[in-house]
Amino acid sequence: MTADISEHLHTSTWQVPAYETALWQGRQHASCVIIPVINEGSRIINLLTRMAQLNIADQSDIIIIDGGSTDGSMELERLKSLKVRGLLIKKGPGKLSAQLRCAYAFALEQGYDGIVTIDGNDKDDPEAIPRFLQALDEGVDFVQASRFVPGGIAENTPKSRDFAIRFIHAPMLSMASGFRWTDTTQGFRAYSRKMLLDPRVAPFRDVFMTYELLAYLSYRVPKLGYRCVELPTIRRYPQGEVPTKISSVKGNLSVLEVLFKACTGQYDPK
Repeated sequence: MTADISEHLHTSTWQVPAYETALWQGRQHASCVIIPVINEGSRIINLLTRMAQLNIADQSDIIIIDGGSTDGSMELERLKSLKVRGLLIKKGPGKLSAQLRCAYAFALEQGYDGIVTIDGNDKDDPEAIPRFLQALDEGVDFVQASRFVPGGIAENTPKSRDFAIRFIHAPMLSMASGFRWTDTTQGFRAYSRKMLLDPRVAPFRDVFMTYELLAYLSYRVPKLGYRCVELPTIRRYPQGEVPTKISSVKGNLSVLEVLFKACTGQYDPK
């Protein structure tokens, strides 16, 4: 059942970056698909086209949270033709986690029961979205996409990234959280409203600015006893240059620092 948007939300305690609502056509469904982007160019158009071919908009509202694109990919009429119901533009500081805080706050205020997030860089196959929505309907609170579980497919994953996920990132979060994760770095996920509103989770804090929120939720949510699952998905990297916002050396060191802090409870609400 869709949440009553008149329910009391403790938004006065939320720390959410400033954002602009550039497009909003109203809520149609109980869930939404949130897509974070910044200068994704043809990749986001390809993803939205694939989602349109799968009739995703008939099952869940599509909302884009833009980090400040300047490449013309966020042209409103084209987005509307591809069944996008909302476009939010982050104006405040921060990167991915800041974008997600904007979009999640907006979605909860609009009364959505469940949120699916898929990256706008067209590496994840959106054919899995209906299965994520079904898991939410069945009472799962955290769905994580995995290319490494049976049925999942990984294509052209850079060897260094594959090694880091399999032997560092996922094992550390599994050990710290008590839930066996296999694919913890990617942002193709789904969350329940109940979990996001739990004050013991408290995702709307300024400590989450870059990639902290993803690692934190993988650590925190299982420890609080919420239902978590991994579902098989397809993740394809293109041949050649890897589309990523993480720089090779400095960025990867930052990810490891975030991982350590998450696994030692440093992002937990005080």
